[in-house]
Amino acid sequence: MLRVAVVGCGHWGPNLVRNFSQLPASRVAAICDLDPDSIERALRLAPDARTTTSHRELLDRDSIDAIAIATAAPTHYDIARDSLLAGKHVFVEKPMCLNAAEAGALVELARQRRRVLMVGHLLKYHPAIAYLKEYVESGRLGEPLYFHSQRLNLGEVRRDENAMWCLAPHDIAVAGYLLGREPTTVAAVGQSYLRRPVQDVVFLTMHYGDGMLAHVHVSWLDPHKIRRMTIVGSRQMAVFDDMEASEKVRIYDKGVDFPNGDYHSHDAALSLRVGDIFIPKIETIEPLRAECQHFVDCVTNGAHPRTDGEEGVRVVRVLEAAERSLSTGGQVVSVEAPPMAARTGALHGD
Repeated sequence: MLRVAVVGCGHWGPNLVRNFSQLPASRVAAICDLDPDSIERALRLAPDARTTTSHRELLDRDSIDAIAIATAAPTHYDIARDSLLAGKHVFVEKPMCLNAAEAGALVELARQRRRVLMVGHLLKYHPAIAYLKEYVESGRLGEPLYFHSQRLNLGEVRRDENAMWCLAPHDIAVAGYLLGREPTTVAAVGQSYLRRPVQDVVFLTMHYGDGMLAHVHVSWLDPHKIRRMTIVGSRQMAVFDDMEASEKVRIYDKGVDFPNGDYHSHDAALSLRVGDIFIPKIETIEPLRAECQHFVDCVTNGAHPRTDGEEGVRVVRVLEAAERSLSTGGQVVSVEAPPMAARTGALHGD
């Protein structure tokens, strides 16, 4: 029985409390939040959990094996670092940190302490995304050409992170997963309409080399709630729409055919193909339940996290480069690994 403490019970934390308390191999041993009302709401889901307003009170408790972090993004590094130093396994929601050096430091610390460090990239536990990954790898889609996504809503506007840091980690992680590579350069433009200087709308473009690219549109200021991803291949195209109740994936047998390989540069040799639409039956599983179960399995059975700390570093690295592009009005910025010295400094709190 894995004993989990959930730190942060405001917006997303109660979902973690619910899932960890309902899984047969885990229970919520403690709940931590600064807001008494948030603690009271979370206690309805885990009545036997102890409560506290400071995560540090949890660190010396032998009755806690793991810390699940769902606090504001700027606090992720300190709480995760304290937890790993105390010998706890860590599940941290996205974004893992707000800079790649600190994210890399957490990976190194988890390695040194031999503890599980897992990042909450939820969509990689969605059965529809797993289906798309298998479909792409089967070759039926053809060669992946480009990816684009929309994550829009008229929703919560945050003070401590812009819409890109809040929403785009999902799309960055899935784009890399489906395309099978990491971006080399990024460009981002955005604007702050509601609460300066926090951008509430951002358009992010990632280049992967060989002409492959991904485009991500995120916004808190839009008339429609949209959660849609499209991947276009050389043979077919696929759409994942998370707002659909059941038909979340559609495969379109659409494309452009080249009758003769020698005529790729001649428009006359191209012919458009519009075929059938295939809607696969996909098992209905709550992605967060699958994600929490995976964390439990990693801790208790020694499995390696599907969304480990290294993946968290890669996503934060892209976000960090995109933030630099935002500050320059959209200039193309290289996605680079942080120097090891910066990681080491972050690890020791320098």
